[in-house]
Amino acid sequence: MKLFTAIKHDFLELLPPAVFFFVAFILILITKRLILSEYGISWTGFGSAFVGAFLIGKVVLLVDKLPFVNRFPDRQLIYKASWKCLIYLLAAVLVQYLESIVPLLRKHGGLMEAHRHLLAETVWPHFLLIQIWLVVLFFIYCSMRELVRAIGKDKVITMFFGGHEKGQRI
Repeated sequence: MKLFTAIKHDFLELLPPAVFFFVAFILILITKRLILSEYGISWTGFGSAFVGAFLIGKVVLLVDKLPFVNRFPDRQLIYKASWKCLIYLLAAVLVQYLESIVPLLRKHGGLMEAHRHLLAETVWPHFLLIQIWLVVLFFIYCSMRELVRAIGKDKVITMFFGGHEKGQRI
């Protein structure tokens, strides 16, 4: 029963960043698909958006457990959001690198050879486009998350969707 409770807790913690990034990645995929359709190229990537969103969600949860993530507790929200955005981005790039290098390690044997092939096979404009989107998405995510922490979850829900806050009469 304890295991089920732990899994449920982790899943509920993973859900908000995963949903945010899933919607964001779907928008990126739609954009990519529209651009490629101009050249008569059909492309799908729904599965990669789903997996990517949960992967980024897990990265966010893992990074949140690092001791230096909350480095600016008494500063303005812009510092907190920018710092976390940078940390999340670095962690995401590391995960992308590991995800790409592992199959090449199997294929080419050594790390240096695998790394050389990775650099040669990378489509740099595509890589940079994804990194730009990740910076924007992480900054939006971090800004909203810090705002929710500062204002309070119930207050933000009330501000967005109306109704009344917990403990408050209509």
